[in-house]
Amino acid sequence: MKFLDLFFAGALCLSAVRGFALDRNAFTFTHYYLNIRVEPEQQRLAVRGKLTLRNDSTLPQRNAVLQISSSLDWRSIRVGGSPVQFIAQTYTSDIDHTGALSEAILTLPHEVAPHATVDVDVGYEGIIPLDGTRLTRIGVPEGNARQSDWDHIGPSFSAVRGIGYVTWYPIATEAANLSDANSVFETVGDWKARQTGSEMVVSFSTSSKQEVLASGTPTRSTVFQPDPSDSSKYSSYQLSDLGITAPVFLIGDYKLLEKAPLCEVYYLPGHEKAASMYSEEAAKVDEFVTWLGSSREPVRTADLADSTLAPFESGDLMVMPLSTDLALVDINLAHAFAHAHFRSPRPWINEGLAHFVQALWREQQSGRQAALDFMGLHRTALAAAEKIAGEQKNSSPAQSLITTTDEEYYRSKAMFVWWMLHDMLGDTVFKKAVAAYEPQRDTQPSYVQKLFETQSHRDLEWFFDDWVYRDRGLPDFRVASAYARQLLNGTYMVTVTVENLGAAGAEVPVRVRIGGGDISSRLEVHGKSSASVRIEAPSSPQEITVNDGSVPESSIENNNFQVQQTKK
Repeated sequence: MKFLDLFFAGALCLSAVRGFALDRNAFTFTHYYLNIRVEPEQQRLAVRGKLTLRNDSTLPQRNAVLQISSSLDWRSIRVGGSPVQFIAQTYTSDIDHTGALSEAILTLPHEVAPHATVDVDVGYEGIIPLDGTRLTRIGVPEGNARQSDWDHIGPSFSAVRGIGYVTWYPIATEAANLSDANSVFETVGDWKARQTGSEMVVSFSTSSKQEVLASGTPTRSTVFQPDPSDSSKYSSYQLSDLGITAPVFLIGDYKLLEKAPLCEVYYLPGHEKAASMYSEEAAKVDEFVTWLGSSREPVRTADLADSTLAPFESGDLMVMPLSTDLALVDINLAHAFAHAHFRSPRPWINEGLAHFVQALWREQQSGRQAALDFMGLHRTALAAAEKIAGEQKNSSPAQSLITTTDEEYYRSKAMFVWWMLHDMLGDTVFKKAVAAYEPQRDTQPSYVQKLFETQSHRDLEWFFDDWVYRDRGLPDFRVASAYARQLLNGTYMVTVTVENLGAAGAEVPVRVRIGGGDISSRLEVHGKSSASVRIEAPSSPQEITVNDGSVPESSIENNNFQVQQTKK
């Protein structure tokens, strides 16, 4: 009889939920207090904790949604100390590495008014195995899938990232699909934007004797009081802004490299040489980025067990396979120390500038072409993202750098924006403007523009309007015409007209190739317009090239032009 009562109660609850449109984005998770027990030998974790949910919709809410990885199971959900009715279902979504979520749809004891909060006590547990399902089902080879989705709990090593990889803490999002363009990146970005300012305190205990590392600040604030007789290892961390930092935890035989004052390097057995190299390079890279700011936050680097795995950044914690490849070591440290010296609440500034610093480091070490090659690794994906955005809605304000939640924009496109500003204004002006940045004063989108205008005494409204405030796509430069006329003194005057078929303008380099070398100039070409430049060459010009790769374009197939010569 009790079984029938539960069955009909569940059926009535399901019917009620289906009777209206469920808003999975109604609640923001403002606080997490989680106690996590990890049993590496069983690949298992068990979580107990409390969530604070704030209704950020415009309507009172009687239902709330909680989602965890499909490899985990809900054990209890309570509000005000009493169990609440909920429907548990599998929800297909590539926001998790398994390709699905275990979703609980709650019926709350009372409606939660807009801006009001409700505390929810949760309990769930299960395993986190190595799983590349979401990638293999769209055709990615299993080996490649596991290099990207390397998250798992295991006897010898455990590494688990958060939303977008493994949903080991409760979230609530609409479904995302890897086969649908940038759906996963956009969904993760939307979630982070909603979680700006949200906090997490997480306490870990483990049955192994291995070291536990996690993103966030180590804290004595714990979710629970450990049993003094329990020999398990305990550690607690606090994250102050989930909009910026995606939680990650690692468990392994980590050792902390001694005498490494600038960078805490946690390495695994057999990687001592690579750890020492990171420590040695840290001082050199740190000195390179001091123009970003005199103060410096801590930098932590945590090793990965497999050298083929993709790196991951979570706040001050860089998770990556430690390498003895000096170029790779330095490029990773450049990113980490850029964040250590400079922080911004705006993703396009915070992440874009860190990527720019990596390119700037490559230029210092190996020349401009090396930097352009580094940025070129981002160019194809950015062009593809812009093409998709253009097909959906031309000049969509949702993809401006100010509002975007897409990593291809606030990382890759923003990197190019910083590089173009550096090219336009010069190293001295650029660095003075960045050094003047104060995060607490960045309350208006035009704040950064005004910093650069103050230092350069140039009107940059057109540039920021095309690249930052709006998404006008990418430029498409072509040499419309070019001819050379020999002067009386034997030199040549080359007149080049460049047409921009795209809607975004830029100051683009124009290169004249002559026997034995090149001569370059710069030309400002606005969207859907043309501009001309005259370049004097000491000998007969052979070819004109517009853009050296420093400005991202939708097409580079029309950048070269053979010169026709006219003698006077």
